[in-house]
Amino acid sequence: MTRSTRRARTPRALLAVAGVGVLTAGLSACGGDSLEKSGGRADGGGKGSLVVGSASFTESKVLAEIYAALLRDAGYSTSIKTVDARELYEPAMERGEIDVVPEYAATLAEFLNKHQNGKDAPPVASADADTTVKALRKLAEPRGLKVLDPGRAVDQNAFAVTSDFATEHQLKTLSDLGKSKVGVKLAAGDECSQRPFCRPGLEKTYGIDVTGLDPLEVGSPQAKQAVKDGKDQLLLTTTTDATLEQFGLVLLKDDKDLQNSDNVLPVVNAKKAGTEEIAYALGKLNRVLTTADLTELNKKVDAERLKPADVAARYLKQKRLVGKR
Repeated sequence: MTRSTRRARTPRALLAVAGVGVLTAGLSACGGDSLEKSGGRADGGGKGSLVVGSASFTESKVLAEIYAALLRDAGYSTSIKTVDARELYEPAMERGEIDVVPEYAATLAEFLNKHQNGKDAPPVASADADTTVKALRKLAEPRGLKVLDPGRAVDQNAFAVTSDFATEHQLKTLSDLGKSKVGVKLAAGDECSQRPFCRPGLEKTYGIDVTGLDPLEVGSPQAKQAVKDGKDQLLLTTTTDATLEQFGLVLLKDDKDLQNSDNVLPVVNAKKAGTEEIAYALGKLNRVLTTADLTELNKKVDAERLKPADVAARYLKQKRLVGKR
């Protein structure tokens, strides 16, 4: 996915409750003959075959390639299926059509929470990673899913301003922006006016004066350009956005933990891929992968136009995570 098609990269918390009613529809995208069309690839191994699922945005594709390579290195045959939406790949995991998926703790927890307890269910995710993962496991296990340990890498909603704006008003954190009393127009999706982590949270938690919303796609080039040009002053994006620097933008730290803890973690079909050996193979990534690493991996694909598989292979080689058996 290049920068010109970042629609699928909309922050996951905005999408976590969307389309829950279509959980069992349209799974032709997960059919075996769709592997080649979706970028899947099969590689040999003696311990059985595993299907690694990927969503359709850059970061998920790169993580899926990394997972597949780690599993191949452990002796499994792997293939990759790319599926557009969580509403499709999550039930496919429950049925065992997909065995492993790179996921995000808070977003998946709220997705399963809304599906099980209704769209108005109280949130179970928080800014605390341990609490969020515990809630996620409680929701996932009855569905036949096993949530493996999270790593340090986090991809969650974030807010950016131009570096010039940050320098002018001495801003490093969202608290700084609130204390400055400077009014800002926010480039974000329409949902931002209702989501507690977005405009309401900025106003209540940080005292930020949001003077209006510019309903542009979240983190899109158009939204970034609007902030760069001064039409807007604040941008909703994500912590691993790889193209902020190109627009002269910098993130403001979420110093009061408005956002939930969206740590990257593997989720597997418990029956087909719930072994300690698989957990160990995938867990090796936790020791090295950071949020900064994720941002750089995204940049290699989105800005430098490299293929996700090549980016994944270079990273694994650099970190010496494969080839040691």
